[in-house]
Amino acid sequence: MSGGPEAAASEPAAPDEETLALAHALFDAARDGNSALLGSYLAAGAPATLTTAAGDTLLMLAAYHGHADTVRLILAHGGDANTANDRGQTPLAGAVFKGYPDVVQVLVDAGADPDAGSPSARAAAQMFARNDILALLA
Repeated sequence: MSGGPEAAASEPAAPDEETLALAHALFDAARDGNSALLGSYLAAGAPATLTTAAGDTLLMLAAYHGHADTVRLILAHGGDANTANDRGQTPLAGAVFKGYPDVVQVLVDAGADPDAGSPSARAAAQMFARNDILALLA
């Protein structure tokens, strides 16, 4: 008998259009540093670990776009500083690559591992001769 409870349990339901629109709004808020909007949804229970189809978390998007306050907010709501995306990149490596020392400092203070991911944040800082950021990773 196909289509029984076992089949339903193994296949997650596809999100509806409203849910997808909300997820996209939250991803945009992280990219834009819109802490007010993002904070209201996180406070209401939206998961701080929400990821895009490519595995980018809200934290990765905020870090990669240089929004230290938004990074802080996501971390305060349970974001994981060491979660890598599907390409093995961490939020810390993204912030190093883009050259955001303030974001790097927030992530390091939250326990981000400078040697995690591929390439690691430390390797990226060395590759781009970012001695100011290397000092933050020590």
